[in-house]
Amino acid sequence: MTIATGLDLRHYAHEDLPDIRQTLLDVHADAYADRLDDPFVQRFPWFVDHWGGNPGFSCVIGFDGDEPVGFAYGAPATPGREWWREYLAQAPEASRTFAVSELMVRPRWRKTGASRLLHHGLLAKHDEDLAVLLVDVAHPKVQALYESWGYRKVGERQPFADSPLFAVMLAELPLPD
Repeated sequence: MTIATGLDLRHYAHEDLPDIRQTLLDVHADAYADRLDDPFVQRFPWFVDHWGGNPGFSCVIGFDGDEPVGFAYGAPATPGREWWREYLAQAPEASRTFAVSELMVRPRWRKTGASRLLHHGLLAKHDEDLAVLLVDVAHPKVQALYESWGYRKVGERQPFADSPLFAVMLAELPLPD
């Protein structure tokens, strides 16, 4: 097993999507090889195009040599439309939010620290006040991992009829080391 500390993190933006799209799809196919028959999982190309179509789209892909290990991507939330606010009685005054849409690591590199490097590498390029993401509630260990990085659960949301129920996780930036 490779330890992720030596990963080459490469940053990409909206205009790079045509060049990285297939890499994202290939990593996803490997990461979800056991669930490729799930209709929600099959919609991943749509999500890539949806997020990648955002002018603020930001992506980091980690490489071990020439081999992609995983990626993280997202985009700044539209000011005034921070959907996470509905889960808080009192929203923080600082509200510029970066929405982390995906964090995915291929099975061979799981439990190596790759997910933290990818996630933190993505957010390091941004100056928003907050980060928000969704975690499938059926995966409490993943939720606990995000909590160890500084996120807190503020609610639950099912954004699509065929999607899992997700924990809404919010963190103040910058994240603690």
